[in-house]
Amino acid sequence: MSATLIAVIFALALGHLAPGLAMSVRQYDWFGVWLRWLNARGGGSGGDTDGNAGFWRGRYGIVLALLPPVLLVGLFQYALHSPLAGVVGLVFGVAVLFHVWGPRDLDADVSAVIDAEDPAARRAAAIRLGAAQSGANPESGLGEPAAMVEGVFASALRRWFGVLFWFLICGAAGAMLYRLAALAAEGEYADALPAPTRDGARRCFALLNWPVAQAMTFSLALVGNFDTVLGVWRDTNGASLQLDHAHLGAAARASVRSEIAEETQEFIEEGATPGNAWVQLGDSPELRDAMSLVWRILLLWLAILALFVVAGWVS
Repeated sequence: MSATLIAVIFALALGHLAPGLAMSVRQYDWFGVWLRWLNARGGGSGGDTDGNAGFWRGRYGIVLALLPPVLLVGLFQYALHSPLAGVVGLVFGVAVLFHVWGPRDLDADVSAVIDAEDPAARRAAAIRLGAAQSGANPESGLGEPAAMVEGVFASALRRWFGVLFWFLICGAAGAMLYRLAALAAEGEYADALPAPTRDGARRCFALLNWPVAQAMTFSLALVGNFDTVLGVWRDTNGASLQLDHAHLGAAARASVRSEIAEETQEFIEEGATPGNAWVQLGDSPELRDAMSLVWRILLLWLAILALFVVAGWVS
């Protein structure tokens, strides 16, 4: 079996079996220290200490932050890519993938939203999930489900599929690049960067996300309602080279609506009234269905990877 497939399965299994270990390992303070050092050397606080300041505070300054750690991981990856270092290389790949996956548990964050006891708790859980929109009312039964579905898929893109995609393409170095680009583009580390550098990081992150969002959308078509997803992808200009993934959220919403409508119709055909059919769907059916689709996409990717291994196309 391919070392790549083994590394992916081991990292996924370890994350689910040892969530406490995962949270302790997925800390990126070292990257924050590195960014602060670059800020100090590059005049990030407003000073101009040397000739590197102009480059660091420019659009391409993020290269200085990303290249050294990614290059270091790439060198280790190259050195361990030999039959003699097979086991060590596998352990290294598992360790890097385990470190950059997440960092938060997507299943746990979705469950927290579903199981929230009051609107305040639900909104707090939605913020952790990344699904709360500015000004959204957590008590609203109209606008919230769509935002939640988009939030689940956006979080899945950032936590799971972006890391996995670039790990499959470029190995451990690709996975590390994706995670560090995400940290530099969003959150507390991004806020500490000079504005032009942060803009460059966000563009880099958008570039990395574009092929992943496309792959997720087509995977969603295969595991969900193909015609619905493909129609939405066309309507939202999914084929364009614009660096956004609005088509993914729109396709996810449409797919979830389609599946819930089918489930409701099945209950009605079994004799339930429309109101009772909705009750039988349970709490937060949109979230549950969105998470089910995310898992189906992940299993599809692993199945395709296994086929590539059998065909000898992946080592």
